[in-house]
Amino acid sequence: MAQAKTFASQADMEVKQVTFTKLSDHAYAYTAEGDPNTGIIVGDDAVLVADTQATPAMAEDVIRRIREVTDKPIKYVVLTHYHAVRVLGASAYRPQQIIASQDTYDLIVERGEADKASEIGRFPRLFQNVETVPPGMTWPTITFNRKMTLWLGSLEVQLLQLGRGHTKGDTVVWLPKDRVLLSGDLVEFDATPYAGDAYFKDWPTTLENVASLKPVALVPGRGPALLGEERVAAGLKSTGDFIADVRKSVEQGVKAGKDLNAVYKETYATLKPKYGHWVIFDHCMPFDVTRCFDEMTQYPDPRIWTAERDRQMWETLEG
Repeated sequence: MAQAKTFASQADMEVKQVTFTKLSDHAYAYTAEGDPNTGIIVGDDAVLVADTQATPAMAEDVIRRIREVTDKPIKYVVLTHYHAVRVLGASAYRPQQIIASQDTYDLIVERGEADKASEIGRFPRLFQNVETVPPGMTWPTITFNRKMTLWLGSLEVQLLQLGRGHTKGDTVVWLPKDRVLLSGDLVEFDATPYAGDAYFKDWPTTLENVASLKPVALVPGRGPALLGEERVAAGLKSTGDFIADVRKSVEQGVKAGKDLNAVYKETYATLKPKYGHWVIFDHCMPFDVTRCFDEMTQYPDPRIWTAERDRQMWETLEG
């Protein structure tokens, strides 16, 4: 009998190499070989950070890199979505404002505590020095619907909701002047999209909306910064292809009347040759297929992941 896989990414303990890349006169990408990325915008009078890292201790390394290029105050933290690995480092920046979409705020209210417990259990390496996270949730101090514009002196920064995809609250950070985009987990590159809280039917259209901005540089949620229109297009296409391929396989299984277990095994086998080399493929696939199966059957909106539900799902599909 085949040995059961270790739960989620609990066995992933390899330290990743950090890269700090300049994208334009105002934008930088903090990336780490497929670990969650952080985007940095430096305006005339202030700095904006999008996605904070998972703990304040980990955020200190981002701050150290920022201080190598500017001494301007970090006034704004933007949460591209609600996932713990993106938001729990916020306190380290001591921002004047934490900004998120109203949809993201609502998700924190509804499922923030459960999601925090489940994420820390899945991927302990990403929560280094988790004891440095303040009690409770990371709460936005400003929320918006669809679009908000910030002016960092003369630099225009747009916060845009371009549609549901990775979550219902997804926000991108767009610099019209530089044509640089910080996408959060709407776009990944050489890394498997996590789709446990996703909207498979909406995500492709949302990616088309991202493409219509015509970015010349893009910071994906995971993977290296994408420089040049060709690389940006490749990131958008590979993310869209993965989501479409999961959905196609799951839909075929559902139409054939198969249960989740059978659909998962077929979908995993179908996608492994094309995407199996991507970071966290084995981690994401059970969550992705479960969510897609839910959406195709009886749950238009994602169900809350708890630590207990994570384990039950993993046992059912991989045990």
